[in-house]
Amino acid sequence: MFNRPKSTIARAARAFATLSLAATVAVTGTISALAQNVPVVRDAEIEALVRDYARPIFRAAGLPEDGVDIVLVNDQSFNAFVAGSRLFINTGALMSAETPNEIIGVIAHEAGHIAGGHQQKLRNQLERAKTMAIIATLLGAGAIVAGATTKSRGLAGAGMGVAAGGGEMAQRSILAYQRTEEMTADRSAITYLNATGQSGLGMLKTFGRFQSALSLSGAQVDPYRISHPLPRERIANLEVLVKQSPYVDKVDTPALQQRHDMMRIKIAAYMGGKAAASRLMRKNPASLASQYGDAQTSYLFGDLAGALAKTNALIKAQPKNPYFQELRGDILMKANRPKPAAEAYAKAVSLDPARSGLLSVSYGQALMAIGTPDSLEKAVVQINKGLGRDRENAVGYRHLAQAYGELGNIPAADLATAEGHFYSGAYKDAKIFAMRAQMKMKRGEPGWIRAQDIINYAPSGKKK
Repeated sequence: MFNRPKSTIARAARAFATLSLAATVAVTGTISALAQNVPVVRDAEIEALVRDYARPIFRAAGLPEDGVDIVLVNDQSFNAFVAGSRLFINTGALMSAETPNEIIGVIAHEAGHIAGGHQQKLRNQLERAKTMAIIATLLGAGAIVAGATTKSRGLAGAGMGVAAGGGEMAQRSILAYQRTEEMTADRSAITYLNATGQSGLGMLKTFGRFQSALSLSGAQVDPYRISHPLPRERIANLEVLVKQSPYVDKVDTPALQQRHDMMRIKIAAYMGGKAAASRLMRKNPASLASQYGDAQTSYLFGDLAGALAKTNALIKAQPKNPYFQELRGDILMKANRPKPAAEAYAKAVSLDPARSGLLSVSYGQALMAIGTPDSLEKAVVQINKGLGRDRENAVGYRHLAQAYGELGNIPAADLATAEGHFYSGAYKDAKIFAMRAQMKMKRGEPGWIRAQDIINYAPSGKKK
């Protein structure tokens, strides 16, 4: 699931300014280019939970239910940001938040940015600022030339000052605009939380966390040189609205809190290892979440027999939980027992209300490992089902390519390989395999047409 990162030094002095990176995203280009620089995490359970958090908020914001993709980022800092129609949330935020309400508040804030069209407005503001800077530079250059012509050092120096000052004005204009948008998104978030009958206390707790981090860092911050209002300002502005809400004391349901706790322990086990998971488990050792964390760490650190016994106990406690069945499948695959692993994944797929494509791909992998012609045919069906629900799963296409290859369907294997490269951003390799696939396909058939689409694709701003 996770690629566990190397340990990093906490960046407390900057933590308060990380709730949204709209300005950065606005100038980075296409989503595919951004995604190549973002360490994405895929996990069916966590994606389903965060989607459940977001669904009512998106509805209250007037956003299409399936119109915003949620992407998990493998990063330990507390951060979330939007880019286009995608909402990126760091695993560090998910693990740090003690309640669902804290993450729901973050999602509501980002939904405010999307619903308010802030990204496009920021692009327009950047264009205006760029024009301001260009004009100032031209005026300054004119003064410098005039100073040189008249041998006036004062005039030349003034010209340099005009050019530098124009850039400074443009920068401050953008930052002031961003701070305004952040405050607007905060207020929109409270509106969405009220509309869905949820408390805003989670948002206040998040900003309080940022304020504490900033105070502990001892950093001196120029309020005119940051893209976000200072935490104390945000808290002061929101506190009255939050406390006026009839839902101020509303707490998350026990069932939702349990799912949240299980998610936190799962992330801790994969990102921080036994020690990080144990710290969370010690708070409530008898809880189902702690039992889940215990099973996860046993699996991750090689005690497969113990992990299987613990997971079977979890399944007995919650027989309809698809993610316990998924863990059972993972353990059995690691133990080189693909047939019972496939049965576990099949149960996970049948129980999964979110219909995650990831589970179908895992089921397909287990069927591939069985290795019979019949199981390979079934693997192709399952992996294609998964990719139909999760089109950008580059790893899934690689498994599909392998299954087709073992069945001797080389054109389909080449096309699946092309798809995998395409969704990984390796467009040159994608085109090579798409051309190879086309050479063995009948012109005009669906596979041939898809291969042609890959061949013709040109990343934004580049020629084919």
